Amino acid sequence: MIVPPERILMVDDLIRRVEALIKFVNVDGKRQIIANLEAEMAASHFWNNANRAKNVMQQISHLRDLIEPVINLRVKIFDLHALMDMLREEYEDNSLLADFEREAENLLRRLDKLEIASFLSGKHDHCNAILSIHAGAGGTESCDWADMLFRMYLRWAERHGFITEIQDMQPGEEAGISRATLRIIGPNVYGYAKAERGVHRLVRISPFDANKRRHTSFCSVDVIAEIDDDNGTIEIRDDEIRIDTYRSSGKGGQHVNKTESAIRITHLATGMVVTCQNERSQYKNKDLALKTLRSRLYEKMEDEKRSEMEKFYGEKGEMGWGNQIRSYVFQPYQMVKDLRTGTESNNTQAVMDGDIDLFIHSWLRAGCPKSRRQNLGQA
Repeated sequence: MIVPPERILMVDDLIRRVEALIKFVNVDGKRQIIANLEAEMAASHFWNNANRAKNVMQQISHLRDLIEPVINLRVKIFDLHALMDMLREEYEDNSLLADFEREAENLLRRLDKLEIASFLSGKHDHCNAILSIHAGAGGTESCDWADMLFRMYLRWAERHGFITEIQDMQPGEEAGISRATLRIIGPNVYGYAKAERGVHRLVRISPFDANKRRHTSFCSVDVIAEIDDDNGTIEIRDDEIRIDTYRSSGKGGQHVNKTESAIRITHLATGMVVTCQNERSQYKNKDLALKTLRSRLYEKMEDEKRSEMEKFYGEKGEMGWGNQIRSYVFQPYQMVKDLRTGTESNNTQAVMDGDIDLFIHSWLRAGCPKSRRQNLGQA
């Protein structure tokens, strides 16, 4: 049976790319680190330090999650190459060719996904994410746009099987929301979600305007990594914060709305304010709010250490013209365009339903050094 030439080239390209990925991920180096950590675990005094033991276990799990999918994919690709050799010997076996076609497409998708994941090399890229949305100037229009963005991120998380928890939500005066904080739980969530940090601009004919005029609205999206500060890097003393309690707003049942279970914590030195009202228990809300505050303080500390405040907080800029990272145009034409990478999509409905991986992946590829992209077979 004659194997289509384009499929032969595809298999050869898969082999080249997976071998480059093996080197890029540094599989051999990470195997050595795992071996060293496992040797540390074998020591009799290992469990005497609970925090260190937990960190070692997490490191081993994280490293295995990085290398095992790449190793398994390499095995599958070489199995595909063997299947291709069998096809060259078989003259009349269309079912074998169909299996080959399906497996080739499947492995190509898996390789693309792993290449994107390999760009997540940041210190906290593997962490959960805390995503906040704030409506800009514009009243009802911006509040409605904030609500649309909030729904978009919920749908995105759902597509990937991530868990979401609404920590705080403040409704707008007439419609939508003025602000919301969403905790997204899953592998590498922060690594992906950090691409969404910035100002998002919407252009549409307003459903709130009786004259059907076109309006422009802005919202700011902030994303931070949820860190487990077991080593006490960020210490928050009681005299550094003010804790206020209040009744939760919105949906939540009689207990939530009739008791002062919601928590607002103000960090006096920086003026940072975090709130949490999604739990029935005041204590649970306080723990989550403190965790969020600790994550925000850690990010601020890292920014100051690098002396690049525009890296994170400054990158969002003012919520207005010239500072947006992405434009969503519904009228007079339909297009979503990321202004950092030039990536576009004409399917605005799909984007608003959470199909934003195109923009996230393009941003991750753009942020990866050109030499590394070339080694992975990327433009």
